[in-house]
Amino acid sequence: MADNAAVAADGLVVRPSRATDAPFLHSLYQSARPDLQWIDDEQERLQQVVAQQFQVQEQGMGDSYPNAMHYVIEKLGTAIGALSTDFGANEVRVLYLAFIPQARGKGFGRTVLQGVQKAAQQVRCPVATVVWTSNPHARQHYLALGFAVEERTPTAERLVWYPQG
Repeated sequence: MADNAAVAADGLVVRPSRATDAPFLHSLYQSARPDLQWIDDEQERLQQVVAQQFQVQEQGMGDSYPNAMHYVIEKLGTAIGALSTDFGANEVRVLYLAFIPQARGKGFGRTVLQGVQKAAQQVRCPVATVVWTSNPHARQHYLALGFAVEERTPTAERLVWYPQG
């Protein structure tokens, strides 16, 4: 991210992800997908489904946004979350933002998103994201940060924040 100093002020560091982060990212994905826990099957089968869904997300993001940047969010040297963004020609897209259960509800997402907004403000570029309708908590956070609903489908909303000035 362009302004890591502001994020570091809250004790957070947003750093590029590395190949060695794969186990953490897989575990984070599983914790961020409670719907997959509803699968009534053996643990081994559940792990296969989670791994498959994680791979689908990663490949889909790579296919649709080949220039996306992937970060790990750390608090005091411990990985607590992940962020994927794409700085496109006309907007900054927040593709993925997730935190481990113990780090949720502590304002870390707000801090990270404000860092993205600050970077976008510097280049006078809007920030966009898609929020699933099954995630009203995330929607509420984006709206509180000044995002507005620009498109709506039965399953998701596209939210956009425009820089001031």
